Amino acid sequence: MILHLDMDAFFAAVEQLDHPELRGQPVVVSGHSARSVVSTASYEARRFGVHSAMPLYQALKLCPHARVVPGNRQRYKEISARVFSICREYTPLVEQVSIDEGYLDVSGCQGLFGPPETIARTLRKRVAEETGLTCSVGVAPLKFLAKVASDINKPDGMYVISPEAMDAFLVALPVKKVPGAGKRTVALLEELGIRTLGDVRQYPAQALINKMGSAGERLTDLAWGRDSSQVSSEADEAKSISSETTLDKDTTDPALVHTRFLAQADEVAAQLRRKGLFARRVAIKLTFADFRRITRQTTLDTPTHLSGRIYEEAVALFNREWKGQRIRLVGLGCSQLTHDESAAPSQLDLFGQVARRQAQDDGWEKVEHSVDAIREKFGKYAVTRARVNKKKDV
Repeated sequence: MILHLDMDAFFAAVEQLDHPELRGQPVVVSGHSARSVVSTASYEARRFGVHSAMPLYQALKLCPHARVVPGNRQRYKEISARVFSICREYTPLVEQVSIDEGYLDVSGCQGLFGPPETIARTLRKRVAEETGLTCSVGVAPLKFLAKVASDINKPDGMYVISPEAMDAFLVALPVKKVPGAGKRTVALLEELGIRTLGDVRQYPAQALINKMGSAGERLTDLAWGRDSSQVSSEADEAKSISSETTLDKDTTDPALVHTRFLAQADEVAAQLRRKGLFARRVAIKLTFADFRRITRQTTLDTPTHLSGRIYEEAVALFNREWKGQRIRLVGLGCSQLTHDESAAPSQLDLFGQVARRQAQDDGWEKVEHSVDAIREKFGKYAVTRARVNKKKDV
């Protein structure tokens, strides 16, 4: 059985924990500029319609008396580390997918700690006692269903889908509740008359795949309870994250290559943040028209999961190594992954370069996490870089 643990309105809840005057008040964690986006809203603010990824000006129209706080990411990380340390006391199979949520595979732990629902209750109790915060836990035979279940009795709740009840639950589950099903996907499915996974079962599988590609195949599998996703512990995590693209046509235009690096840096950085990881090494890969290939890499002074840093290093490597050859494939990757963004720099920071870089990164950290929140809610193409969109020939 799989558990999905999700902290309740995590950033806002931490602010209310640390600042008693905010308790019971509508709290919005966000920057203060006119262009800021809501990172997290407390449940008091959500009653007015405020939600994550909403522009701050819109949130304040809905809830003018909301208390806007900038947040304290270091404090959030400290509490997150404590929460997942508790989780690892019950099973080594813990997959932290973000700062405030993760999966636990407790299949082999029942002899020590009791049935899955008992473990879930114990986790909720310990998190509350040791951090002062609440979490919601879903329990199910499949990974994606555990995530669905954790949302049913939020906040501070638990929901169990037993193996015996799973089939009936699947049939009735609205497709809009399936993790990863964005607004466009749901709209397409509704055009086909599909509103639940039971409807997916009734729809010809091949026809759905023809219309939706791999997404249709994935949805069909989930509708029939076929989910091969496993809980990947830290020890099993990928040693690197990369992206590569074969260009539509060979090019000697460095601007096109830079644009491709920009898109790949966005993709890789988003994966790093989703997994709570930072990279110490950035590498590029180039395949030329004659199929010769080169790879080059650099080690960073401090780990990062920001696309801007990754892009800068990739372009620097490319500009140093490229000699005008025609390029057919471009790749970018990150390795030496760590959960600790403060991993020691490779050399003494005698002139403060690392400190200055860190100050710059702190600003971009908020921007990129806001972009993550928007993409999570509205789909990966809700926010894209204009420069990438313009370069259709890459």
